[in-house]
Amino acid sequence: MEGSDSVLPIFSYLAVDKEGKEKKGTIDSGSREEATEWLKQNELITISLVDSLAISKDINLKFFERKPKSHDMAVFCRQFVSILSAGVNILSTLEMLGEQTENKCLARIIWETRTEVEKGESLAGAMRVNRNIFTDIFVTMVEAGEASGSLETSFSRMAERFEKDAALKANMKKATIYPASLAIVAVAVVAMLLIFVIPSFEDMFADLDTGLPAITVVVLGASNFILSYWYIILAGIALLIILIVNLAKSKAGIRFLGRVALKLPLFGNLVTKTACARMSRTLSTLIAAGIPLIEAIDITSATMTNIHFKNALLAAKEEVAMGNNLSEPIQRSALFPPLVHHMLKIGESTGGIEGMLNKLADYYDDEVKNVTQSLMAAMEPAIIILMAGIVGTLVISVLLPMTSMYDALDNM
Repeated sequence: MEGSDSVLPIFSYLAVDKEGKEKKGTIDSGSREEATEWLKQNELITISLVDSLAISKDINLKFFERKPKSHDMAVFCRQFVSILSAGVNILSTLEMLGEQTENKCLARIIWETRTEVEKGESLAGAMRVNRNIFTDIFVTMVEAGEASGSLETSFSRMAERFEKDAALKANMKKATIYPASLAIVAVAVVAMLLIFVIPSFEDMFADLDTGLPAITVVVLGASNFILSYWYIILAGIALLIILIVNLAKSKAGIRFLGRVALKLPLFGNLVTKTACARMSRTLSTLIAAGIPLIEAIDITSATMTNIHFKNALLAAKEEVAMGNNLSEPIQRSALFPPLVHHMLKIGESTGGIEGMLNKLADYYDDEVKNVTQSLMAAMEPAIIILMAGIVGTLVISVLLPMTSMYDALDNM
């Protein structure tokens, strides 16, 4: 059954024999179970057993893999709980999930995790190898679940968190995709008019004896500039993109962009409430799992996308470590709405901080939905009016000289 002479090997294995020597090879087998049985019959202890076709595909397609989103992770957690609750062991659970997970990147990571667990690593330790997929909060929750024997509870809480996070991201997309789409359409329409439509009228305007209106002169000048110096415009746009990308990578730039996001009309409120929802949900999830408050704050800070909220939580962690209540530095940061520190203060005084954080998370989840709807309602007519104003200006710049020409003809 050894696949060294096989034209199309199925499984690639890494094993150890009775003397402790490492053995590698391939097995042409109808199933993973048959391959495992063959290894046992040959007195080999399996370290890893992977579909070699999957390895080949992985090498070719890994570059095109789509990183799992919050929805993918939520489904993974829910399925993990369902299979584990049925009495299936962790190795078999991971094997089932690796075979049925649709996201190729996540499926590959699940197989890698299973391999590490098969070697004797804990589930949390195996997941920690792929920290770009299994984040610190995920690994910490799994670690707490393994220590307390409540792994299903940990995965259930993470599933809920991923579902809420997916909903938050969806609301943020709703607030940004539509305005961005309209803006792109507006730029495209204006460019088409300036490059193709306006120049076609230029010769006719040149034959007019009367002077052109100021608005027409400006539009013609803009059209000629675009046609004559388009390469300079493209180079300027490319330079601007490079500057913005470099700015977004620098510490000063990250702070600046974070502050701008908080100050933006309409969007600033959405950024703040989204941060409050994420902070409350993450912190409550960690505290419910028995994670110490200081460690929970540290992990939560890493989930903040805005640097100012992240720094506020890191500063709060230092004060909590010195014996202060969390509500005090949260209030002094002046970033979080008053409701946050008031609810935290009540939770601290009653010993129910986890419950208060859950209530805060639910409240701000609803607030994010409401703000998104309000933002959409305000942005749609504003962008339409702006587009109408720009296109109307271009149309008027063409019609005014033509009206003057017709008036001149009538007077002849």
